[in-house]
Amino acid sequence: MGRVYGTVSMGIRTPIIRQGDNLIEIVTASIVDAINTEGLVPRDRDVVCMTEAIVARAQGNYASVDAIAKDVKNKFGGETVGVIFPILSRNRFAICLRGIAKGCKKIFLMLSYPSDEVGNHLVDIDLLDEKGINPYTDILTEKEWRTLFGFPKHTFTGVDYVEYYSDLVRECGAEVEVIFANDCRAILNYTKNVLNCDIHTRVRTKRLLKAAGAEKVYGLDEIMTESVDGSGWNARYGLLGSNKATEDTVKLFPREECQQLVEDIQSRLLDVTGKHIEVMVYGDGAFKDPVGKIWELADPVVSPAYTPGLEGTPNELKLKYLADNDFSVLSGKALQDAIKEKIKQKDGSSLVGNMVSQGTTPRRLTDLIGSLCDLTSGSGDKGTPVVYIQGYFDNYTNE
Repeated sequence: MGRVYGTVSMGIRTPIIRQGDNLIEIVTASIVDAINTEGLVPRDRDVVCMTEAIVARAQGNYASVDAIAKDVKNKFGGETVGVIFPILSRNRFAICLRGIAKGCKKIFLMLSYPSDEVGNHLVDIDLLDEKGINPYTDILTEKEWRTLFGFPKHTFTGVDYVEYYSDLVRECGAEVEVIFANDCRAILNYTKNVLNCDIHTRVRTKRLLKAAGAEKVYGLDEIMTESVDGSGWNARYGLLGSNKATEDTVKLFPREECQQLVEDIQSRLLDVTGKHIEVMVYGDGAFKDPVGKIWELADPVVSPAYTPGLEGTPNELKLKYLADNDFSVLSGKALQDAIKEKIKQKDGSSLVGNMVSQGTTPRRLTDLIGSLCDLTSGSGDKGTPVVYIQGYFDNYTNE
């Protein structure tokens, strides 16, 4: 009898990772434990994935509120700054905002509406229709916002982020004025110094601001790109991808040396298992919650580092299409054999645009695998920051 399992994703328990820990040894040892204890049988093209959190923790990649404040003050001169398009998150942005506020005299906080970039809603979009508000053109003050919408709270967290962020800025010694707009250039009515905090649209935002006459423009990816008084840093992403560590520190996204880490782990696993196993670091997956409307990806990328075998996109045939069209007169073993033969005839050329591949997912392998890993490991107390995947690259012909 042939194999029954297809793709299998397994969370692997590890020790609690601390700064300075050797992840090459820990990850390899954890896989060996799974082999010896759980009967895991490694195969070529299995995938081992590590959450970005343990990589950054092992790197000691942390920054304090004071370090953030110093960098912001150095870049903007400690005066008035427009802070635009932050996501609504106590975990992702609140500690960063504390640092930003401590480095400024006054903040004009401009929030996108009805939701932030990753889908956290300030207000139900249907209320905009009811009140006759056009989110593409209308700029609202906080007083106008309150008159129209009152004090709405986030569906899941129960937080009024307008109030929460405003209070946080004041507690850090800065003045704050909140406005609501979706055109980044609206901030220039208040200040020419802008810190844009959007993630995936940041390049366009900077371009539009500079073209419209902004004097100083930095993105969140340009704060903490170098060490400040011995802090951590991220040369490529700055504060993007950071998470709350304590009330006055954030854990930054892993630095670029994590690329060497995945290659070293791949080499070690080859020594230990005799198999060529792909390795990657993953952060947030890329998927949308159908109830809360949150698009999970608050990191700048799903995977900051991966071995070369994970480059590319799937190149798959749609079995449903073959069964309903090419082989609609077949059934049972004859149908199975015909489909297997069709799969074997793939020559490696791209199937993009071919009807027989229509409906397969045209996303990068690292984004798909990272999303699978994020759902497998979760973000709570599972204790499985390493995920082992088998059969991801198999198809119906593999026995």
